[in-house]
Amino acid sequence: MRLPRLLVPAFALLAASLTAADSPAEKKPFTPRDLVLLDRVSDPRVSPDGRFAVYQLRRTDLEANKGTTSLWLLDLKTPGAAPRALTAPSGDASSPRWSADGKAIYFLSARSGSAQVWRLPLEGGEAVPVTKLPLDVGGFVLSPDGQRIAVVLEVFPECVTLADSKKRLEEKAKPKASGQSFDKLFVRHWDTWVNGARAQVFALALGADGIATGEPAWVTRGIDGDVPSKPFGDDTEFGFSPDGKTLYFNARIAGRTEAWSTNFDIYSAPTDASAPPKNLTADNAAWDGYPLASRDGKKLYYLAMKRPGFEADRFGIMELDLANGKKREVAPAWDRSASALKLSADGRTLFTNADDLGQNRIFAIDVATGVVKALTDQGGTEGFSVGPDGIVASRATLGGPAQLFHVAFAGGNPTPLTRHNAEALARITFGEYEQFSFKGANDETIFGYVMKPAGFVAGKKYPVAMIVHGGPQGSMGNEFHYRWNPQTYAGAGFAVVFIDFHGSTGYGQKFTDSISGDWGGKPLEDLKKGWAFALAKYDFLDANRAAALGASFGGYMIDWIAGNWGEPWKCLVSHDGVFDNRLMAYATDELWFDEWENSGTQYEKPANYERFNPINHVAKWKTPMLVIQGGLDFRCPLEHGLGAFSALQRRGIPSEFLYFPDENHWVLKPQNSLQWHAAVEAWLKKWTN
Repeated sequence: MRLPRLLVPAFALLAASLTAADSPAEKKPFTPRDLVLLDRVSDPRVSPDGRFAVYQLRRTDLEANKGTTSLWLLDLKTPGAAPRALTAPSGDASSPRWSADGKAIYFLSARSGSAQVWRLPLEGGEAVPVTKLPLDVGGFVLSPDGQRIAVVLEVFPECVTLADSKKRLEEKAKPKASGQSFDKLFVRHWDTWVNGARAQVFALALGADGIATGEPAWVTRGIDGDVPSKPFGDDTEFGFSPDGKTLYFNARIAGRTEAWSTNFDIYSAPTDASAPPKNLTADNAAWDGYPLASRDGKKLYYLAMKRPGFEADRFGIMELDLANGKKREVAPAWDRSASALKLSADGRTLFTNADDLGQNRIFAIDVATGVVKALTDQGGTEGFSVGPDGIVASRATLGGPAQLFHVAFAGGNPTPLTRHNAEALARITFGEYEQFSFKGANDETIFGYVMKPAGFVAGKKYPVAMIVHGGPQGSMGNEFHYRWNPQTYAGAGFAVVFIDFHGSTGYGQKFTDSISGDWGGKPLEDLKKGWAFALAKYDFLDANRAAALGASFGGYMIDWIAGNWGEPWKCLVSHDGVFDNRLMAYATDELWFDEWENSGTQYEKPANYERFNPINHVAKWKTPMLVIQGGLDFRCPLEHGLGAFSALQRRGIPSEFLYFPDENHWVLKPQNSLQWHAAVEAWLKKWTN
């Protein structure tokens, strides 16, 4: 497929909304500080009548070293209307949801001292607490009929009351002895050690005033698992039937296999907890999740994988007839992996977003025929809400942070609705970017991007930062990232190259599958061929002043490159990477990942773990490397970073180790992010000047 040539100004999506008066005479390159201080638009929700959209805005408080969230309201029926703040910008309001009648907005806030659900009437007045539970509310869903609310609470399965669970949590927070005993795996996950508590869903009735009444019913009681899942599960993993009498949710039963199982199932349970949950997808040993009831309550839509143990299998869209139990795949010929589903008002169309050729597009799927239509083209979708007159989506590009856009059901160019950060962005010069394609491993078409430095001058050569994305079943495409943003390197004077190698998402499931068992094979060949192609095509890339850097799988690839392709690079940066496949097999939290990627456990298939093991090639390392590691990273634990740094130091290779004791697999705190960017930029400039 021939892709159109895309060379566009970095701030293209919003540029049309800026007048000449907005543009100052002097502009400056984009910096990490600019990145950290940008307002972040997310979680748009259209009111039931389509009149308004409410959304969340995150701002950074550098002094407090944290982000703050507030709610904003936009009138969709008044052209050019400016959004207005509903809650204080310095507050902590999040997760806005409309009441069934559209007269109020529910949201989460800890303003009372604990995280509870609050209700803000649209006609005016102060927000009032909806729940006053003894435990923090971790998420919530409102029933379509407006009669109930389901909330997520962390409880201990053996505790009878919420008060008992609160007491147990308090005791664990201040133990007299510090030892912890475990008799099964998943002792820690992502960045947290387990304490025996489970995320569970409780339902409460809502009174005529929209406030919760009575005692909460423990709907998911008896489920030995977290609902929603940890660490990133949200309210797309549970929801009501149209009449509010049934709750559907997904869960993975823990038992003794939780650390190596991807067997999530869909359950139904009465919201009054009068009967135990019922498994609706027990026939599928792979991942079933994200349930969504049809408008008439007769069908249930959900996503399903087919291969047990594989977290990056294709999520197909399924329909379950709740009367007879029959299941069918809605769009079996669509070779993309769907995200959580949304439904049109008439119930005939499902909407989702998915990676697609270096973009993340919104798709409409006809339920009856399975016909799939892309509604958006360029850019990345970060969230969207379906209204009666179209879709309101949070979308971004490599050229600028997310804004809200109106997306028509018929498709076409999205219409910009907001212009947050306009004043700050009008003062910034971004790097222009272009998507390219070339023949990679197996002579298959591979896509990538190149970005020019800010203030580009034709005829001049520039140092290059080649970024390797993580996952590895992921994509680095047309999006605006807050940790690995190419514009920060362009602002520092670097050209940037990044490639969606074999294993990336958005190019069909066969392409995604192709990396398993071949981490150092086809992906490295793609990077080599992509690098050669970019050098031949773009004469502003200086091959003699190039650096490679990446995190997670990207960090693994940097460690692998150090021993297998070190020649082009003046320096390397490895962040939270895999240094030793053997260690990874036993120390990572989610064992299913490594066991799938290597076709078995390390003790069953030791040769598979050694085939592309970076530790076996340390003798060939010679390139200066900056190693970065988070102390709370349980996905690629600390010993990987220390091991790589030890290897570099022992061999006398110029190297540095940057350690964040309070960060996980990512760097999230604003001040840490600034330190991270400063260290990486200094390292690159030191070796490429």
